[in-house]
Amino acid sequence: MTLGRTSSLGAVKPVLLFAVRYGIAGVLILIGQIVLVTGSGPTGAGWEGWALFTGAGIAVLLFNLLFRMGAEGEGERDREEAARRYFDQHGHWPDGD
Repeated sequence: MTLGRTSSLGAVKPVLLFAVRYGIAGVLILIGQIVLVTGSGPTGAGWEGWALFTGAGIAVLLFNLLFRMGAEGEGERDREEAARRYFDQHGHWPDGD
């Protein structure tokens, strides 16, 4: 019974991650387009709404990009630390040979 739950959660995780990573930004940008089309009356508030929602969507995309770059840097630091430990033990850098 537990195995079934674990495997179904494993399949849901990438979909949920994709939805959070790109779906929220996509929905905000789409709302901005809708506001632009429907709100462009004599006051011109459609442009302001478009800028608000489109800017928020782009900000979410950039935040995700920066977060992923930071998380990727953690792996690079871990590899560098492992190489330093190898150097301390063997007296030379690992060459991948």
